[in-house]
Amino acid sequence: MTRSTPRTVLHRAAGSFAAAGLLAAASLAGAAAPAQAADTPVFTFGGPAETALHPYPESGKPKSSKVGITLYNPSEDEENGGFDGDFTLTFDLSGVAGVADVKIDGEASPDCRITGTKAVCEDWGIWPGSQSAADFVVTAAKGSENGATGTIKVTGQADGATFTPFTTRLTVGGPDLVMERLPFKTELTPGDKQQAPITFANRGSRDADGVLLTLRYSRGLDIPQRYSNCEYTVDDPDLPDFGWTTALCSVEGAFEAGATYTLATPLTLEATERAHYDTFLYGIHENGAAQRTAQRAGAPFERGTGGVLKAVPVKKGAAARSTDLDPYDNQQEADFRTENTADFVAYGDQVAGAEGSFVTADLGFRNEGPAWIGHIRSGEDVATVDFTVPQGASVATKPETCRAVTADGQYRENQNTPAPRYFCNTSMTVRDGGGLDLRFELRVDKAMVGASGAVTVRNTFLKNPKLPFDPKPANNTAYLILNGEGGGDGSDSGGATEGGDGGSGEPSTPPTSAPDPEESPSGTSGSSTSGGSSSGTAGGSGGGLASTGSVALIASGTAAAALAAGLVLFTAARRRAARHT
Repeated sequence: MTRSTPRTVLHRAAGSFAAAGLLAAASLAGAAAPAQAADTPVFTFGGPAETALHPYPESGKPKSSKVGITLYNPSEDEENGGFDGDFTLTFDLSGVAGVADVKIDGEASPDCRITGTKAVCEDWGIWPGSQSAADFVVTAAKGSENGATGTIKVTGQADGATFTPFTTRLTVGGPDLVMERLPFKTELTPGDKQQAPITFANRGSRDADGVLLTLRYSRGLDIPQRYSNCEYTVDDPDLPDFGWTTALCSVEGAFEAGATYTLATPLTLEATERAHYDTFLYGIHENGAAQRTAQRAGAPFERGTGGVLKAVPVKKGAAARSTDLDPYDNQQEADFRTENTADFVAYGDQVAGAEGSFVTADLGFRNEGPAWIGHIRSGEDVATVDFTVPQGASVATKPETCRAVTADGQYRENQNTPAPRYFCNTSMTVRDGGGLDLRFELRVDKAMVGASGAVTVRNTFLKNPKLPFDPKPANNTAYLILNGEGGGDGSDSGGATEGGDGGSGEPSTPPTSAPDPEESPSGTSGSSTSGGSSSGTAGGSGGGLASTGSVALIASGTAAAALAAGLVLFTAARRRAARHT
């Protein structure tokens, strides 16, 4: 059990967003950690490789920028992989003396203080994934010249843990690349294609020597072009995520301050046959080795084999000495709703055993498509598997993600003794071809011929069980048959309904018990593990994107900062789910 405070809850939520797949900041750490014992955790820092500062003005107060440093725990064990101990982070500010003035963002970093040229943060607990470590407010120092630069060095210390050092650079002046929002058509049908004439401007105080165009789109979208100056990666289909495709395109040239540019040939954005709710993110940054490393986030990329992607000026002006060096306008995003469906098909099992024996039953559902279903924005679970235990049996072992409830589906305090009914939530995504596989161990308390328990995949809201995207409710229910007539030794496993067709035969009516007293979804957020059996369900590693605002990619700030607009929605979903565990 790890303790929880408002600060650590916020840390954990921020880390979950980074794990949702928007380019983990930890990859910016650079140098590999020294070899450690197998049981010694190694944590890495992340943050912007470089931050441009507004030049000190001739009059008035200087404009500030923010530098957010993150801390990454690589453990994939969300429940037990946290570091339960005190730790100290040290920030050496001597390298930016005369270049920048650095202050602590007190609201975001209450455990930090600055003494002379050193900042120290003390905290407790490092959860799996990425969490905020410290946030600084930085301005150009009085008397600093345009182009002046320096570094902040970050180290950490804790008993029983190792921290990989990290360095971030502050530079006075610089380009300010601003991505323009495109007027996409957002209500689509599968197969729809539209042009994406990516357009950006440099509103900074100096030219940009090459740009890095970053394109990121979820599973239901595609950009069929594969340019030779772009590298591509697609999320592993067996990992919990939104199935993002990421393209990093290095575009050569001097992109002048005050000028606006567009692609020589617009991209083509297509809604595929599996599209449903999808998101497209497009961002622009100055190119460079550190920037490319940051955007890769450790993922394997493959270079395209097509033509060269180029950008050409559309409007030119005098080199503007602007103070609008804002890293949070480097990216835009668009959400799409595609008119499509997904067929969730429940499956049960046939098992047999003598009185007093234990039997194992596999049940759940598959998504037979064509669409994938992902709640990218809200982070809400997609569906619930509602399992009623057959008469004469009791549950000895259940999947960790399943919650015991009363026979009519109400809250049950005791989760350690057998219950008549179980709710098992998916995560926030279910891919086409995926689903939720659950394994229950049952004790045969009384041998009864043909006892059965319903296995229903439904909406997470008990009072509104219909899946809004599923046009075939008849196959949403299957049955677990215990000691069926002619069932033999129970070896004939697999999907089974009362119609005997593997879960897609006899129509059934979803449960109609009294509504949840708090009118909240059943079950808890999380990955679709099943007591040692998990297959095909994506998600469960964090929350969705923010519902409003622009999400900045990691190189223009930390992953946690980039996704702060959506933190409130995600945290609310987590808290609501926690009330029902």
